[in-house]
Amino acid sequence: MSDTPIPLFSDLNLSEPLVRVLKELGYETPSPIQAATIPILLDNRDVLGQAQTGTGKTAAFALPILSRIDLRQTTPQALVLAPTRELAIQVAEAFQRYATHIPGFHVLPIYGGQSYGPQLSALRRGVHVVVGTPGRVIDHLEKNSLDLSQLKTLVLDEADEMLRMGFIDDVETILQKTPQTRQTTLFSATMPSAIKRIAQTYLRNPAEVTIAAKTGTADNIRQRYWLVSGMHKLDALTRILEAETFDGMIIFARTKLGTEELAGKLQARGFSAAAINGDIQQQQRERTIQQLKDGKIDILVATDVAARGLDVERISHVINYDVPHDPESYTHRIGRTGRAGRSGEAILFITPRERNLLKAIERATRQPVSALELPSIQAVNDVRIAKFKDQISETLAAGGLETFQSLIEDFERENNVPASEIAAALAKLARGDVPLLLDKNKREPQGERSWADERPAQMGRFERGDRPERMERHERRDQAERPAFPKKERVVRAPDAGMQTYRIEVGHAHGVKPGNIVGAIANEASLDAKYIGRIEIYDDYSTLDMPDDLPPDMLNHLKTVWVAGQQLHISRDGAQAGGAAGKPAEKPARKERPAPAAVSAAVSAAVSAEVTEHPAPTKKERIERKTDVGMVTYRIEVGHAHNVKPANIVGAVANEAGLDAKYIGRIEIFDDYSVLDLPEGMPKEILEHLKTVTVAGKALGISPTGGRAPMPGPGKAAGKKIMLSTPKKGGDRRVSEKAFGDKTSFKPHGGPGSRTTEAAKQKSKPPHRKGPKPV
Repeated sequence: MSDTPIPLFSDLNLSEPLVRVLKELGYETPSPIQAATIPILLDNRDVLGQAQTGTGKTAAFALPILSRIDLRQTTPQALVLAPTRELAIQVAEAFQRYATHIPGFHVLPIYGGQSYGPQLSALRRGVHVVVGTPGRVIDHLEKNSLDLSQLKTLVLDEADEMLRMGFIDDVETILQKTPQTRQTTLFSATMPSAIKRIAQTYLRNPAEVTIAAKTGTADNIRQRYWLVSGMHKLDALTRILEAETFDGMIIFARTKLGTEELAGKLQARGFSAAAINGDIQQQQRERTIQQLKDGKIDILVATDVAARGLDVERISHVINYDVPHDPESYTHRIGRTGRAGRSGEAILFITPRERNLLKAIERATRQPVSALELPSIQAVNDVRIAKFKDQISETLAAGGLETFQSLIEDFERENNVPASEIAAALAKLARGDVPLLLDKNKREPQGERSWADERPAQMGRFERGDRPERMERHERRDQAERPAFPKKERVVRAPDAGMQTYRIEVGHAHGVKPGNIVGAIANEASLDAKYIGRIEIYDDYSTLDMPDDLPPDMLNHLKTVWVAGQQLHISRDGAQAGGAAGKPAEKPARKERPAPAAVSAAVSAAVSAEVTEHPAPTKKERIERKTDVGMVTYRIEVGHAHNVKPANIVGAVANEAGLDAKYIGRIEIFDDYSVLDLPEGMPKEILEHLKTVTVAGKALGISPTGGRAPMPGPGKAAGKKIMLSTPKKGGDRRVSEKAFGDKTSFKPHGGPGSRTTEAAKQKSKPPHRKGPKPV
């Protein structure tokens, strides 16, 4: 790029209708990418452009296309390929906006998720420009409903993103079906080797335009980070939303489920928020984006793909609630704000173990990311008080208070109560149970002290793939809410012959109980509970004895299993330290080793529940049994054909539902299904979650049979309140299922139904766990 002054739009030989609309829109001076690209495209040359998002690339290719459009030709003259539906819609809207003074111009966005009918009708009537996603464009080409024989210009927008999303083969297929005489324009924020190959193959002597900014991101975007522990993220976000002045905001979450969960929590806290992700129907996504533009909602919680290409003028803040996977994704995220020269704010939530990614972001953007000082409780309270006073002033200014004023005066006179006390009572009545101010005695979330002295507060629930350093584990915010456990000193005991001591990273601090450990391992490893020996629970870890010949792939799978809000990360005892604990002294095997009482109770409950197991060889007919009050009979879709055993069912249900094994009643196993009795009044969300739980390689698909189970006998607890702890849900469960899906050898009873079906995965989308089991 030369240092010559940037011209005005009127100097770029654009058609008069375009110059007029640009003046109406308030655009006088083109951006660097526009000033460099528009003259080249008007000369009918190919262009290979590299510029960051938000630099005005859309106008750079749209204005030359519109300047040379032939309204008499009704077959498509220009095709723009975009990686996402949202970006395709944005580009089509930009074409329509710039063509305000070009009567008879038609642009059509085509993308998946929308009915074919309107697209086919529009194509039959004739359009001048088509903007589409690669998949839907290929669909129309295969249906012969899209005619590219008269195409003059092809634009590849956000080519690197199409490469990242796996569309590059589709792009090449489309390129091969366009005329050789076409003009081709390729824009990309980065230039990986695959994009360079596309350019060398399909562009003819292109003019290369590179807009090298002083930094990888716009200077008008202030970037800050907060070093956060997982369980504090929502509280920290709430404080930022209350204390920061913002117009519109996009909050990025890593998963589709995460967007819906976070949007729901923000709505419950009084913020106007909505979620947008790939699972939401296209029409709903479009309505949500329009609501954001119109100011009907202020906060959009989105995944990377769903927000790709969004250009909403009122977005002043971008918050990375979940850290992006790489610096490029971060650059694309924060590019949603600070567009067209406006200022913007970008805030990144990052955990201590992700600090290397923060440094990579600073290197990639060539810009420092400063630490954010979280608003204090007092600052948030000051904002709340100011808003409260503003609401009073607005209500007084609005008028219409005569009726209420008369009532207040009557009450004041009749009860001799000052008006100020009446007003305070009415304010409290209006707020209900929601306090106006935060508790000043509440413990402040701990942010960053320094990179050198990192002992951040421990997460109560970690995002996928996050695991705290061991030194952090004891610093849990919710310790104050649990009874203190006396410090338990480790006593190394030699395991029985044929057994090995294993260490798991969950302990008293996480609220774990022996039954949770037995249930999880018995289910996930298809290991009969009787082979799980002594369990010792310490402050932040536990040890247990299991057979010493467990296969490595089973151990690797168990590392990813979640219990009480923690991944087990199982290892042979002493493997980390490499000390003597790993090889205990030889000791004669004891003939009988009594297990601790808690373990005995859990194992006994798991293997001696009221079970009637029937042999598989003969087909068994179900006999309806008389049921009584207190228990309900449920059907699960796993049986003899799947080699399931009662202990597998007990372990899975007890662990996943947070239900003590003693409350699981009669189990009857049939050829391809089983029935079991569970307590009456099981929460709906627990039952929905149990539908997706996998036992013996098959989703339970639990459903009530309509019968009631017999009343517990004299020896069983009756009329006792049954406490359910929070089961493993959402992303945690899918992490385990993914690991299981990749290691089918863990489940020796697998068969044709050994993997959870896609329908079962999608049928229920329970929220993430809120933390460890309640006490």
